[in-house]
Amino acid sequence: MIKRRNYTEQKEESALVEADAMRIDVGRICFALLVLILSTMVALAGDVRGKVVDKQSKEPLIGATLQAEGMTNGAVTDMEGNFNLTLPNGTHALLVRYIGYKDLEVKALKVGDATLTLTLEMESDAQLLNEVSVVARKNLEGERALQMERQMASLAIENLGHKEMSLKGIGNVEEGVKKLTGISIASAGQLIVRGLGDRYSTTTLNGLPIASPNPDNKLIPLDLFPSTTVEHITVSKVYNAQAFADYSGAHIDINTKEQVGEPFFQIGLNAGGRINTLGQEFFRMDRGSSLFGSPQLASAALALSLTDFDAHVRGNDIFPSSFAVKQHTALPDLSGNLGFGRNFNVGDQTLSLLGAVTLSNDYQRLKDAFFKTLEATGNVQNDFSYNSYAQNLRLAALGSVGYTLRRQDRVGYTLFFARHASDTYQLREGIDAEGHVLTGSNNVMHIYTLQNHQLNGSHALTDNNTLELSWRGSYSKTGSEEPDRRQVMYQHNADGSLSLFKLNRQETMRYYGQLNEEEYNGSLGLKWEWNPDLNFMVGVDYKNKQRDYQGTRFYYNLNQMYVTVDDVFTADDYLNQDNIANGKIVVERKMQPKDSYRAATETMAAYLTSEFHPFRHLLVSLGLRVEKNHQWVDYATDGGKKYGEHRSLKHTDLFPALNLKWDLSEAQSVRLALSRTVTRPSFIEMAPFLYQESYGAAQIRGNGQLQNGYNYNLDLRYEIFGNRDSGALLSSGDMLSVTGYFKFLESPIERVQGLNGGATVHTFQNADNGIAAGLEVEMRKELAPNLRLGANVSYMFTNVKLPEGGAYTNKERSLQGASPILLNADLTYSPRFSETRQLNITLIYNMQGSRIHAVGVSGLGDVKQHTLHTLNFNASLALNSHWSIKAQITDLLNRGIVFTQDVPLTGQKVEVERYKEGLGIEVGVSLNL
Repeated sequence: MIKRRNYTEQKEESALVEADAMRIDVGRICFALLVLILSTMVALAGDVRGKVVDKQSKEPLIGATLQAEGMTNGAVTDMEGNFNLTLPNGTHALLVRYIGYKDLEVKALKVGDATLTLTLEMESDAQLLNEVSVVARKNLEGERALQMERQMASLAIENLGHKEMSLKGIGNVEEGVKKLTGISIASAGQLIVRGLGDRYSTTTLNGLPIASPNPDNKLIPLDLFPSTTVEHITVSKVYNAQAFADYSGAHIDINTKEQVGEPFFQIGLNAGGRINTLGQEFFRMDRGSSLFGSPQLASAALALSLTDFDAHVRGNDIFPSSFAVKQHTALPDLSGNLGFGRNFNVGDQTLSLLGAVTLSNDYQRLKDAFFKTLEATGNVQNDFSYNSYAQNLRLAALGSVGYTLRRQDRVGYTLFFARHASDTYQLREGIDAEGHVLTGSNNVMHIYTLQNHQLNGSHALTDNNTLELSWRGSYSKTGSEEPDRRQVMYQHNADGSLSLFKLNRQETMRYYGQLNEEEYNGSLGLKWEWNPDLNFMVGVDYKNKQRDYQGTRFYYNLNQMYVTVDDVFTADDYLNQDNIANGKIVVERKMQPKDSYRAATETMAAYLTSEFHPFRHLLVSLGLRVEKNHQWVDYATDGGKKYGEHRSLKHTDLFPALNLKWDLSEAQSVRLALSRTVTRPSFIEMAPFLYQESYGAAQIRGNGQLQNGYNYNLDLRYEIFGNRDSGALLSSGDMLSVTGYFKFLESPIERVQGLNGGATVHTFQNADNGIAAGLEVEMRKELAPNLRLGANVSYMFTNVKLPEGGAYTNKERSLQGASPILLNADLTYSPRFSETRQLNITLIYNMQGSRIHAVGVSGLGDVKQHTLHTLNFNASLALNSHWSIKAQITDLLNRGIVFTQDVPLTGQKVEVERYKEGLGIEVGVSLNL
């Protein structure tokens, strides 16, 4: 089937038609005669309305041109294939043209006073296939094209395109998805969908799974993907048997850009900063390299035996950095992007090339923040205030190559690379649980990297395109590094001076952690179109993921160090190689077997799906998937041998999925979805070894008895899209959607807390059961010419019954991270002054209801994050076809982020943490050639 052209080609052809219609010179006709003629024409003219569709698929054709013989005026079909043409009364010959289709001529078209309604079916032209191979690929960057994709899809989806993200100042995929219905982002970057946490969702890149470099999260950090490299994002909250079955929250598919239109070259530069940071004092601990690199230990530091290490570290400086802290002034945030794309003719075929690079550097200061921990009585254990100074570097690069072969045949290669490096220095002061008055100086550098290679192809096996073979494969390599975490703690003496805190050797230390993961994916599918109302899809999928992790600590024994500290920023005056060499400091390396593990998972799957119309207005999508999954972990117990223990989990499961779409009219439909899916434990959850990603992070011990959880999902959605059939309330581009859902969670995996020698240890158990239910409403409406409103609201109820044996306070509670209400709204004003000059102004509001941040234990209530309101402003102006400028203000309300904890014993509610991120400003300019 020949597909629709992209929106840029539609605009260009529309402009040509309008230009032709304005060539009549009326300058010498007197005003009175002109009025008389126009009045007569109106009185003797009639309207011709209708839709242009593909003859075989009945799919609307966007941008088809219509013109009557001998007439200078014409029409171009809109995003739904509709047109409206006014012609003088009489008999006309109407010509319809669309690239890749045979010209359609409607002869003896009789126009009268009554409106004439037509449905025009166009037939593809085999002689134009070489040309069509370039233009047939959809461009799904625009809001209208994505809305049509959503309306025509066989299952319920939501989507967001590059143009809308640019219009609203959305910088990356994470910022984009949290503006969709029922989705929020937790403070640790975890995705929460319909109250279900990170483990219940999945992320793919161009349809293929992608690994996460964060061992605590299933999903890859979505801020790794800048909007400049993304064509569109598709979110499906219902299950499709063609996808891996490990999701019940959402399947987020990130589609990177491809070259499908005219050649382009784009460059953009932006500058800005947060008001509480820009130009203010900024502190950074010495890091030994820029954020483009990673601090490296001397190779001998890890390879030597403990005895040899002790001797080596005294005579050699193995560390790439010191504990010194430098002060400077926070510079402006800077970012830039470069993109290009072009098609080349190679004989009768077409080669498409696209490249894009994005680089940004930003600073953030948190001033006068605090946190505290409580006892069950409400007494404060730890009470610290802190200032935090963070610098972030984000780099992303995209390359895409596509090559057409025969009709509907295409092969492609995509490379995506991303690097996110953050360097955070924190200075904190306060009182610990033993009553010591302390000052802490610590630094954390965290580096995420992603390298992804993809090959894909699609091939028509029959001339009429009823049998199509598609294949995809990918290799992904991800990494997570903490290459030099450092901490020094100081004690306040009675005379007001500071000294090194020596309660235990862990108070002054370094930590190095490294996680590497590789993933291979393959997919092969065959689609058979029996007739326009019935098709079958059969396929196989394969996924293999392997992980290695190792952490190493270096403790500084300072028992022989006696110094009076005047300035915590000059710690290198005493914490240096000279004092290590003379024995005043003893560096102890802790690289225990339990600090390393290796793991893998392998999934083989096969599926069969069918889409058919048992009745004219009912589309049935039925699928069945079988998955054979094997995952294992090699680890060490406390004091055990490295990789001495093995835990394996094997399951073969069936996953059915039913999606129904009932078209009440061309504009309205009702969708019903039923499915069964799985939730599998992660590597660190399924094996009983003690794990700590970094010093100061929570201690986590897996559970050797942990099993899969299974989810039973029901969704019911009503949608109405604006067109002639939707009535006066909705115009073209408007929509309204109402969704109700219910999920029963069988043996869900919950993170719980227990006590081990008085210390809290996090672990995991299969709870008895849980439920998640809710109502979602989404709408888009044109309020006035050039003024559009978009809004969505979600109300959700979640509940989980926890198993016996935990130290948690409540045996039954809401799911952690679930807000009972979420609200997004945006108001956009987009007047156009000419064909190339346009202004866009957008206000974006988000409200995230109160939710559980940390589960209460040992008689204490849950820590809850308060309701959060944010408001952003974005404005852009296209000066001409080449230059545009923009301005953006984030977090206009500038409210604090507040956490409180209930104390059931006293009935108190205590504020345990507060910080404020600060209002941000950015301006930019871009050049398009």
